[in-house]
Amino acid sequence: MKTGIFKSIVIIAAVAGNVAAQSPVVAPPQKKPVMLTGGTIHTGTGEVIENGTIAFAAGKITFVGKASDTKPESRDYEVIDVKGKHVYPGLILPNTSLGLVEISGVDVTVDNREIGDLNPNVRTIAAYNTDSHVIPVIRSNGILLAQVVPTGTLLPGTASVVQLDAWNWEDAAYRMDNGIIMGWPRRATASQGRGGGPSPEQAAQTGQNSYDRSVEQLEKIFSDAVAYAAIEKPDNTNLRLEALKGLFNGTKTLFINASDSKSVIASVTFAKRYGVKRIVVTAANESTWDVKDFLKENNIPVIVANPLSLPLYEHSDVKMPFKLAAMFMKEGILTGLTYSSMAYANLPFAAGQAAAYGLTKEEALQTVTLNNAKILGIDDVTGSLETGKDANIVVSSGDLLDMMTNNVELAYINGRNISLDNKHKQLTRRFKEKYNNQNSAN
Repeated sequence: MKTGIFKSIVIIAAVAGNVAAQSPVVAPPQKKPVMLTGGTIHTGTGEVIENGTIAFAAGKITFVGKASDTKPESRDYEVIDVKGKHVYPGLILPNTSLGLVEISGVDVTVDNREIGDLNPNVRTIAAYNTDSHVIPVIRSNGILLAQVVPTGTLLPGTASVVQLDAWNWEDAAYRMDNGIIMGWPRRATASQGRGGGPSPEQAAQTGQNSYDRSVEQLEKIFSDAVAYAAIEKPDNTNLRLEALKGLFNGTKTLFINASDSKSVIASVTFAKRYGVKRIVVTAANESTWDVKDFLKENNIPVIVANPLSLPLYEHSDVKMPFKLAAMFMKEGILTGLTYSSMAYANLPFAAGQAAAYGLTKEEALQTVTLNNAKILGIDDVTGSLETGKDANIVVSSGDLLDMMTNNVELAYINGRNISLDNKHKQLTRRFKEKYNNQNSAN
C-alpha cells in the first residue's frame, strides 16, 4: 500500500514537472544588479562598442560603455562574462497577431477579429494570450516586445504593445491602447463572369458604390469623434468615440493599412483633414514606394511587411522586397520592419536580408529595434541600449541577424532573466533522449 502511494506520488511529480517544462515559468523581478562585460555591444543607435560593458539594476540600464570605463560601484553587481558574444537591444515585432492566433485553422484559438466594421473600442490587449506556445519560440530569436493588433475592415480595434514574459495580459501590457488600426477600403472590381455575370462596367460601379459607402462610414464616425473630443465632460460616454479621442491630441497613433498607392494618399489625406496627429502606414510594399514623395512631405513613417516575400508585380525586380527597407530609409522616411505571417521568429532574419540589400548591419538592426520603437511611440523607454532605458537586452553567441549564427543565450526583459526554453527545444531533447536510449540498448 505504501509502495503504491509512493509510486503514485512519483508519477504525479513527474507529470507536473513535464507540464512545467512545457510552459516556461515567468521570470521574477530583478533583485540584484547585473553587469554584462567583455562583449560587443550593438546599441541600436548605430554605435558598436567592442569589449564593452552594460550594467542594469531594478530593470533599468545604468551604464553602457567600454569595459575599461566601468565605475567603482560596479563591485556590487553580478558580473557575467560575455566575451566573444554580441549584445543587442531586444527586438520589437510590430503589427502582429501574436497571442491572438494560436492555430489559424482552429477557430477556438483565433481571437483577432470582432464582428462589424467600426470597432475602435475593441481592445486586443484583453484578448492577448500570455500562455501561447508561440511566444517562447520567438523569444528564442531575440524578440522581446510586440505590438498586437486586430484584423478586420475600416476600424477593427485598438492595438497595444506587450512584453513577452508575463502571467497575464495586465502584466504583459507595456504601452496599452496606444494605437488605432484603420483598414482603408478598396475599390473592388471584377471581370465579367460566365453565364450572365456582371459586366466589367457593372462590377466597377458596384465596387465604387461599396467604396463610397465605406468612406461615408469613416467620415461619419470621425466627424462625430472630433465633436465628441471637443466636449470636456460628455453627458453620456460613447465607447467608440472615446477610443478615438487620443488620435486628436497625439496620445494615440493611427496605423493605416492601405492596399495600393491611391489608397495611401486617400487615407493619409483623410486622417490629416480630421486632425490626426500621428500616422503610420503599415504593410508597406512596392505600391507604397510609388508615393514616397507624398510620404516624405507629410512625414509619415512606414512599416515594411513581409520582406522575405515575392515581388508585388510581374515586372518587378525579383529582389525588390529585400531592397525596400533601404530604399525608404535612404529617402529619409522612418522605416520599421515586421513579419506578418505566423513565422514571427523570422523577424531578425528579415532584417539580415535587408542588410544584404542596401543597409548596413547596424541600420538593419535599427529597423527592428529603435525605428520600431519610434513608430510605436515607446522609444523613450526602449529600442536601444542607453542609460535610463528599460533593460530589454539580448545576448547571442553569433550575429543575431544571421540565421546561421543566431544563437540567443541570454535575454532580459526589464532586467528579468527570462527563460529561453520552448516547445521546439523540448522536442529536441525528448527525441535525442529516445534515440540515445535506443543506441545504448543496441
